Amino acid sequence: MKNLKYLSAYFIPLAAILAILNPEKLAFFPVIFAFAIIPLLDYLIPGNKENLNEADEKPLLAETRFDYILWLSFPIHWGTLLLFLYKVNTVDFSTLQLIGLTLGVGISSGVLGINAAHELGHRKSRFEQFLAQGLLMSSFYTHFFIEHNRGHHKYVATPRDPASARLNETVYHFVIRSIIGSYRSAWHIQLELLKKNGLSFISFKNNMLIYTVLQLAILGFIFSFGGWLLLLSFLGTATIGALMLEVINYIEHYGMQRKLIAEGKYERVMPWHSWNANYPLGRIMLFELTRHADHHYKASRKYQVLRHWEESPELPAGYPAMMLLSTIPPLWFALMNPKAEKVRKIPVNHDLRFEITDL
Repeated sequence: MKNLKYLSAYFIPLAAILAILNPEKLAFFPVIFAFAIIPLLDYLIPGNKENLNEADEKPLLAETRFDYILWLSFPIHWGTLLLFLYKVNTVDFSTLQLIGLTLGVGISSGVLGINAAHELGHRKSRFEQFLAQGLLMSSFYTHFFIEHNRGHHKYVATPRDPASARLNETVYHFVIRSIIGSYRSAWHIQLELLKKNGLSFISFKNNMLIYTVLQLAILGFIFSFGGWLLLLSFLGTATIGALMLEVINYIEHYGMQRKLIAEGKYERVMPWHSWNANYPLGRIMLFELTRHADHHYKASRKYQVLRHWEESPELPAGYPAMMLLSTIPPLWFALMNPKAEKVRKIPVNHDLRFEITDL
């Protein structure tokens, strides 16, 4: 039963489904659950910084149930989204109900859809990478599959990374910069890969082009099936899912800065270049995403064995509470800037470095 704790990742889509089926009473329940109940429980439940030893890690890595739990995200997420679209097309929701349901399904898209895609996108099997791209398709964020692995993990906490928030940058400025910059970066990476392999723009290896065609096809199908209301409802959930991702990006690396050792050379990504949050409920509901330092230190580690690092700076609250706080820049800066400044003073470890070069 202890190993089944990660099924709690499906509480958010369950809340969205309950809201869809009973909008008169529960239209805004997913919003309340995500941004009131979970932060309260995170505050009340003590954090856990324990790590597994190597002997305990091996059986967990070999246990396929952790993969099955993750794979469930695809049918559950798409099932929730399709149920929402079906109801929008067949039920006369009030404006307030539709707003609440769109927010709820959008939160599910970000918390489950994109987050599970993030974990699956780091896997090597084509099946799991297919699931990752399929999940990202629901938020029109398929470029994340390319940019995150080949861009963000390479340039994190440097000026080259659009998804790393700078000191004194508001979340509002960051979200716009990251959305535009990440999309441009994904195209740059894709075009360089095509050039490197001697392929033309029109190619089945041009994933960015394929993503664009598929996403336009989805929009056309939804519009032809249900008109503007259905299309706008879908775009609403996709937008909220993408915004959830970008706000999480903001809090994960805010103010972190890898030091430039020489021209084109930065220190290696270390545990103090990411913010951690060891609040147990947030950890398990996000497939351990909040142990973000270890994820960046070794991106291939599966979620069930991610470690806590004493060297990593700790967020003063869990992800949902910090996301809310980030929307009030003066309070965010007052709380986080002193912590970030302290981390930025950590000296370079000259034994751990690597060179950043153009793709």
